[in-house]
Amino acid sequence: MQRRKYAILAVCCMGLLLVSIDNTIVNVALPSIATQLGASVQTLQWTVDAYLLVLASLLILSGSLADRFGRKRVFMTGLAIFVFGSAMCGLTISETWLVAFRVVQAIGGSMMTPVALAIVTNVFTGPGERAKAIGYWAAASGLGIALGPLLGGFLVDAFGWRSIFWVNVPVGLAAIILTARLVPESRARAPRRFDPIGQGLVFLVIVCLTFGIIEVPALGWGSPVIFTVFELAAAAIVILVPYELHRRQPLVEIRLFTNRAFSAAWSTTLVGFVAFAGLLFANTFYLQDSRGLSASAAGLLSLPLAASVIIAATVSGRLVARGKTRATLVSSGIALTAAPVMLAFFGPTTPLGWIVIPFIIFGAGYGLLNDPVNNTAVSELPNDQAGVAASLVATSRQLGSVLGVAIIGTLLSTGRPAALTTVPSGFGVAVSAVLAACGLAVVLINLLPARRSALVHQTPPTASIAALRP
Repeated sequence: MQRRKYAILAVCCMGLLLVSIDNTIVNVALPSIATQLGASVQTLQWTVDAYLLVLASLLILSGSLADRFGRKRVFMTGLAIFVFGSAMCGLTISETWLVAFRVVQAIGGSMMTPVALAIVTNVFTGPGERAKAIGYWAAASGLGIALGPLLGGFLVDAFGWRSIFWVNVPVGLAAIILTARLVPESRARAPRRFDPIGQGLVFLVIVCLTFGIIEVPALGWGSPVIFTVFELAAAAIVILVPYELHRRQPLVEIRLFTNRAFSAAWSTTLVGFVAFAGLLFANTFYLQDSRGLSASAAGLLSLPLAASVIIAATVSGRLVARGKTRATLVSSGIALTAAPVMLAFFGPTTPLGWIVIPFIIFGAGYGLLNDPVNNTAVSELPNDQAGVAASLVATSRQLGSVLGVAIIGTLLSTGRPAALTTVPSGFGVAVSAVLAACGLAVVLINLLPARRSALVHQTPPTASIAALRP
């Protein structure tokens, strides 16, 4: 029985690995995609951001679908969609279709990440064994971060950029077969009601903001299109807030933001992931275009960053257990600030050994971030609000990643040709300043005095919503 449980955990971790690796594996392939498909910087941004923004928008909806129709069924459907999207990405002949099939990938991915963890929490019922299982789950996410650039670099150099998508197909098919044989079906006893209006408004906000930021270099700030999309985003927010406040089971629990600890955790996560995703995006062009490194060499140089993420995450958990949550977050912010400041002085002739130092510092800052924000988000909340709080923090991770790629990509492409024919000699002052500002924001947010706020009671979260804790 115990062996079967861990076999189920392994299958669920396969799904997480597919999704998390695809968050980073594409970055090292971007220069090759630009060369072969003639893609602009804006298109390359959409290649990354289309995947991330769909994940950010559909996480909670996918959890609700799984609660209602069955977690095994939704997980297998997500795997099938992800495999199909991956295969089509590998076969595409234009940058437009590549972005479209990245959206298909993300739809499948959104049905895998939260649902798989809900399956794990349903299978591992004891507190001790569940904590251990979720620990393995978190380790799989860190492994995905480490494997993405390294695996992507090797595949691009050996087989071309299309292979980074094809590699998902056999792994995904194996996961489908194993899920069908091993994973039991489960549903929530009282699934949350669908909120299609709230879901549509959230999607509209994220898409409009992302589109506006990415397309500014091409269309200009004075463009009616840019003005309109930002207006739509603002209007959607204005409608979303009162609408969600009046729903009995809202998609977005607005009242949670009246809690100081939760707001700090949500904001910290958002700006932290803006910095992380933005650095990974800029780093690709710096190492491969400015420095002339191969994709595999660039992937190898990302290993110290990934290793420091994993090590710092382990240390972070111990510090949080000792009650040093705020100190850990402030330390994270300092590291996230210091590394981009160092990178601002690096150019095409900087020794590679020196470049590794800020990568390690930045990875440590990112690794220190996750455990304390999870703890802070739920520390002052009743148990029946912890799951929804965790789901909102999980969504802020994806939203931060979307905005990071959009903002940094816009800075890189401003004043450059539509095609990626010229690249900055280094990270540049503007890019480094934005990344450092995000790190500084993490410090300032967590130095503010704590203040408790009363929260209105809400309906207990379903299993798939609670399972969104990373």
